Amino acid sequence: MFGKKNDSAEKLETIIGPETIFQGTIRTKGSIRVDGKLEGAILEASGVIVGISGQVQGDITAKNIIVGGKITGNATATHSIEIQSKSQVLGDIHTGVLSISEGALFEGHCVMAAEQSKVIEMDLPARR
Repeated sequence: MFGKKNDSAEKLETIIGPETIFQGTIRTKGSIRVDGKLEGAILEASGVIVGISGQVQGDITAKNIIVGGKITGNATATHSIEIQSKSQVLGDIHTGVLSISEGALFEGHCVMAAEQSKVIEMDLPARR
């Protein structure tokens, strides 16, 4: 569901339906899909999908995040964040890989940090 072959075994464990309003913090090692409204945080998730009708008012911390709806809060993904067309993210993003589709709205700051071993250091020419 998220990413390449290694993640294909992941299963969606929690669904917040389109007619559901949930208030509070969700802490899970699995994956979650929000098609309703969540007023609170999602922490430690493997994957988070905010569907087209989904709204999250709070921070999200996960391995992978896919946004089709609206997030008002900060999003932190250890691997990737995908912001799809017609979706909205109003808050700061911290991730290694970021994809923003045409037509998406993002208001906030973005920090893209790769693992230390993947950072390439460049030698600068000596000044005279």
